[in-house]
Amino acid sequence: MKAKELKKMGKEELEKKLQELRLELIKARVNASKKGGSRIREIKKTIARIITITKSLKEDSTKK
Repeated sequence: MKAKELKKMGKEELEKKLQELRLELIKARVNASKKGGSRIREIKKTIARIITITKSLKEDSTKK
């Protein structure tokens, strides 16, 4: 997912998406030995984007 799409989501949606991606990452790691591991890299990047956005949202709310 793109960062723009993630920024449009609410806090609860981001948390839900983060949980889904973490489960998907576990499944991708199991299947990585059978296939390639390119999907793992994409999932990890998306997880990092979500974590970064949620941290920035928390910082913005504490500054107000």
